[in-house]
Amino acid sequence: MKKPNTPSFLQKTRTQLPNFHPTERRLADFLLNFPGEIASYTASELANLANVSNATVTRFIRKLGYANYDEARREVRAEQKTGAALLMVTSTETTPDENLRVQFEQAQQNLQNTVAGISSTEVDELATEIIKAKKVWVIGFRTSHSFATYFHWQIFQVVDNISVLPRSGQTLAEHIAAMDKDHCVVFIGMPRRIRQSDTLLDLIARTGAKIAYISDEAAERQRQFHWHFKCQTAAPGPLFGHVSVMAVIHFIATRVVQLGGSAARKRLSSIEMLHDALDEL
Repeated sequence: MKKPNTPSFLQKTRTQLPNFHPTERRLADFLLNFPGEIASYTASELANLANVSNATVTRFIRKLGYANYDEARREVRAEQKTGAALLMVTSTETTPDENLRVQFEQAQQNLQNTVAGISSTEVDELATEIIKAKKVWVIGFRTSHSFATYFHWQIFQVVDNISVLPRSGQTLAEHIAAMDKDHCVVFIGMPRRIRQSDTLLDLIARTGAKIAYISDEAAERQRQFHWHFKCQTAAPGPLFGHVSVMAVIHFIATRVVQLGGSAARKRLSSIEMLHDALDEL
């Protein structure tokens, strides 16, 4: 496992640029544009892609401080799991039609794999907790913040005691201090997760709040999670596929509306009456 603050493969390559011979520099330029290729190809295949010799690849790897090519490959594969888009860019191209077909086939597979790992009982338990909680907090950073906002928008139609974090101009500490055992926290943690995620979850757990974690398939379930929904995010390209994430969020929100009963329907009816009175829609 890579130690914290250890330079990444890309950082090592950039640092060594002045020390490379011309052919090594050619390989370095190739890998700075397509670093993920080292995880996909053998040393000989990479040499052919970059138009250099096998000996050049060997010298290059050693100058970066790796014992051998496999060690560098393992490190890049581990770094790919963090969600860096550049590490998933490939130098090979497909036709537009082939790309479209492969993308949608993978999305369908992701949905099937995600559904297979989710329990409807757990979804209903979370939906019930959201309905009865004194306060619901939805947390997401970077890409996950957009999912958190969407989830809030859907749930807010029937549950008004819900907020999205982080908020502009406010600290997380101010909100964690307000949490207690009667609160429910939905934490959406898709790659790339911020470094403070684990610490943040530990601090929230200490408040007694119930935690639901929506993550990619690589995240491990931790003891502080009351519910953990894993979404398959594989994609044949530089970006993670988030179709399954939206499907899971949609299903949870739907069950909140359905299990909300007459109180939920009353709030929905009130909202529609106000839409008509304000001529908003």
